[in-house]
Amino acid sequence: MHYDVLIIGAGSAGLSAALTLGRCMRRVLLADGGPRATKPRPACTAFSRATALPRPSCCAWAMSRLEPYTTVEVQCLEIDGIVPEGRGFRATGSNTADDTPVTITARRVLLATGVSDILPPLPGFRELWGRGVLHCPYCHGWEVRNQPLAVYGQGRTVTGLALLVSRWTDDVVVITNGPGHLTPNARRRLRRQKIKIREDHITRLVGSATNDLQCIEFADGSQLERTAVFLHAPQHQRSALAEKLGARHTSRGAVWVDSAMQTSVPGLYAAGDTTPGTQQALLAAAAGARAAIVINEALTREECPR
Repeated sequence: MHYDVLIIGAGSAGLSAALTLGRCMRRVLLADGGPRATKPRPACTAFSRATALPRPSCCAWAMSRLEPYTTVEVQCLEIDGIVPEGRGFRATGSNTADDTPVTITARRVLLATGVSDILPPLPGFRELWGRGVLHCPYCHGWEVRNQPLAVYGQGRTVTGLALLVSRWTDDVVVITNGPGHLTPNARRRLRRQKIKIREDHITRLVGSATNDLQCIEFADGSQLERTAVFLHAPQHQRSALAEKLGARHTSRGAVWVDSAMQTSVPGLYAAGDTTPGTQQALLAAAAGARAAIVINEALTREECPR
């Protein structure tokens, strides 16, 4: 086998796993797929810092932590196939710079490919993603505290998120883009927190040249000035590798893992947003480190039989 571990995905989980395995002197290939077809999550909290950083800065900082570990390679590769081979796996793909085909063998594979957010098909949501359109108040609430905010969605999801966002400001408006499908109890709870509801159809989000949100424009021509819009966007797996291998998924589309971070396919592990649970950079990094420890110990047991 070329490598002890192939890590696919260079986000928080993948970088953390590579760091931990590098410190274990494991031969590791970190396959970074390079620029994404859709925008990544807009920001993260660095592994040992409390201040939110732009996602590129966070990942660049984490990538620099790998430099002392000579057994860890980082390559810009798009892995499109994995098959079990012997006591490990054979992965195939291409170099993202020149489309050169590559074949890699590894004793273990860790998927840290993450998820893609499916944004509403309305003008402004994608353009303002990460500045005026936000996904997580725990990640971004502090930066927009005490400012006029909106929460987009319908039903129970928008109710819970709006109540959560009201912790950071007392000026919250729920926007539903048509019927909000809110129960009487949900409306009562929102009203109690002085959260207004607008069920008018939305035309677009209006932003500035620097991608800051200025206002929400409705079909009747009216505008609502807001600093940011929060939403819980639906998601799908960024990579189909686990599905192609027949790995079990949860009812919500996450890759199922056991208590040892292993998927239903022996030797195939997963960590970070790919798996079920709260999605936050620090938690993904912790999961990556945990997966790395489990993998290292499994490899050690192979190398040191009883």
